[in-house]
Amino acid sequence: MDTSALQDPTNINEITNINDGEFSDFMLRFGIDIIAIFLLVRFIYYIKYRNRDYEFTFFMFNVLIFLICYLLNNTKMKVGIAFGLFAVFSILRYRTVTVPIREMGYLFASVALGTINSLTDYNAHLYEIVLSNGIILSMVSILDRKHIPNTEAERIVIYDQMHLLHPDKKNELIKDLISKTGLQISRVKVERYDLIKNNARIRIFYPGTDKDLRQEVVEDDDED
Repeated sequence: MDTSALQDPTNINEITNINDGEFSDFMLRFGIDIIAIFLLVRFIYYIKYRNRDYEFTFFMFNVLIFLICYLLNNTKMKVGIAFGLFAVFSILRYRTVTVPIREMGYLFASVALGTINSLTDYNAHLYEIVLSNGIILSMVSILDRKHIPNTEAERIVIYDQMHLLHPDKKNELIKDLISKTGLQISRVKVERYDLIKNNARIRIFYPGTDKDLRQEVVEDDDED
């Protein structure tokens, strides 16, 4: 085994030497990314919904994506990495708890911020990167309005009156669900039958506020 390279002080210094330019570049990128994700999670998402359940996920996804992209930046696969990451997360789902659509939107925004801040050339136009972060944060804040008019909320219920699931008894089914839930149900969708347990999983739709949309529905995956 050739140990001359390891014994050469010059090579050792090259290995252990920290490039001040690269370190400054990393800290600048990471600083902008942390500020952006902090504004997204704490000043947009949390202020609107007061929900801490997904804060850890948003922060960790953003930081992990940033570090992965930054460390792989020298492989000259910027576009491939970016599209690959979005392809992976586009099919992402949690097994025990279904992630609401709006949380998935925030998750994609977190991934986008980490990707942009880690892969874009800061030496060219720094203001473009800051502007891109600002556009993403502004669009999320504007589009995710606190009060959405004419909102249709939905919930999952486990229903045991199997004789009312016949298509001809749809009106009777809705009336029975209204009497049991107290909600002004407009339509229903039967998602799954369980003939062994003699029940069905039904998705009900009713006029609701934005707060109703944030209510989590716990699904029993043990039924699968």
